Amino acid sequence: MFLFGLLILKDIFFWAINITSSAGGLGGSGHFLRETVLAANDSKYKIAVIPVEGIITGAVLEGAHDMVTLVKEQLKMAGEDDDVKAVLLKVDSPGGEVMASDEISRAIAEFQKDVRKPVIASFGSLAASGGYYVSAPCQWIVANELTITGSIGVIMHGYNYRGLMDKLGVRPEVYKSGRFKDMMSGDKSKEEISQEERDMIQALINTSYNRFKEVVATGRQQAKQKNNTKGRSLVRDWEQYADGRILTGADAFKHGFVDELGSFDTAVKQAEKLAGIPKAKLVRYDQPVSLANLLKWFAKSEPPKMKIDLGIDLPKLEAGRMYFLSPALYH
Repeated sequence: MFLFGLLILKDIFFWAINITSSAGGLGGSGHFLRETVLAANDSKYKIAVIPVEGIITGAVLEGAHDMVTLVKEQLKMAGEDDDVKAVLLKVDSPGGEVMASDEISRAIAEFQKDVRKPVIASFGSLAASGGYYVSAPCQWIVANELTITGSIGVIMHGYNYRGLMDKLGVRPEVYKSGRFKDMMSGDKSKEEISQEERDMIQALINTSYNRFKEVVATGRQQAKQKNNTKGRSLVRDWEQYADGRILTGADAFKHGFVDELGSFDTAVKQAEKLAGIPKAKLVRYDQPVSLANLLKWFAKSEPPKMKIDLGIDLPKLEAGRMYFLSPALYH
């Protein structure tokens, strides 16, 4: 039985080595991603498709890299490949962490400035809050008329459970170095939360919110300049619609938050047009199967779990952390 198990592990070892080799290995170019062709289209020119799907986070969810690192690496590869003439950002996200959204947004803006290749955003069913934040610097934005987008705003979420503690006869004992060291603590009574503390937290929210509006205004203005008379401009009173409300794609188009209504194919055609090419091969960058990840998977000792896929990633909001997140997902 032991010998049989060793033979199986040997087969798995060589299978993993073969997959890694066929994917191009992990060396050579210095990149940990490998190119995959989505549609050849009989063209030497390429459009790199970069997905931003699910909750935008700086945490490592699957594999060995976080979303921010993955997006930056994909942009780097697209910039170094002379055959890549444009990037298509495929967004289907309710938003996420403030820092992660801002880093991706900055990376896209810098890519267009330094590499001078257009980035076109294609919205799926959901591109709200942080999903819109990362798209705002793009030269062109395409949304379906039924896309849920907008939700421009910031939220910091938490629970106060002091009332429950009082009913149970539990009293917190807190020792702190300064009077604000326990800000946002869930065991503080209503009387212990000063107006000064509330004002400081609101100031943090306002700083991130003002940054969000700046990214939107700057991104849309620069896109309009690059597109000349094409594309859409933000309406004069656009900030009235930046109060956290969600918008349909049709509403976003009306108010100038997106440039065009259509599908993914519409975005591809627009990318070809902005890049000045007749047609293009669609490629994406994937993480190849590695022996390390395979062995890590086999090393897991947890019992089997059954997961029900609802089609969305439900966020777990952490106290004290600010989010660009659509309200449709956390109520």
